[in-house]
Parts: sequence; C-alpha cells; structure tokens
Amino acid sequence: MATEAEIQEVKGRHQASLLKKPNVVGLGIGYKERGGGKTDQLSLVVLVKSKVPPSQLQPEDAIPSEIEGIPTDVREVGELLAL
Repeated sequence: MATEAEIQEVKGRHQASLLKKPNVVGLGIGYKERGGGKTDQLSLVVLVKSKVPPSQLQPEDAIPSEIEGIPTDVREVGELLAL
C-alpha cells in the first residue's frame, strides 16, 4: 500500500494534466470508497462535477483506475463555488 507522501508526489506530477480533463474540479488524497463505504486503502481522489459512464467519454478524458500504481477514486461533488 502506498503512503500519503507517495500519493502526494504522484498527485503533484499529474495534477496539471488531470485538472485539464473535462468535468474534473479537484484532487485530493483519501480512502478509496467501494459500495458506498470506505476501505482501508489510500488513493488519489479525483473530484468531478458529475460521473459519466466510460462509454460516453473520449479515451483521453477517462480517469485511469490507477496512476503510477496508485489507485484512483472518482467522486462526484457537483459544482464547486468559492464565496
């Protein structure tokens, strides 16, 4: 399992390219969620406005299931607004 520091390094290397993808609004580090519950596996969390079925995405717009061996977790958060 990757450490938080290792995930932070991967996040830093891929942040710019991930944030350029349509629908991506943020990145973080957190425990991967499966079936509505948290696991004990740290992951790179990719925040999106809305989840889109992979079949409706261009291949370059899809979020890979892992990046440099670090699992990703795509979470729908809607529009983020700064007040």
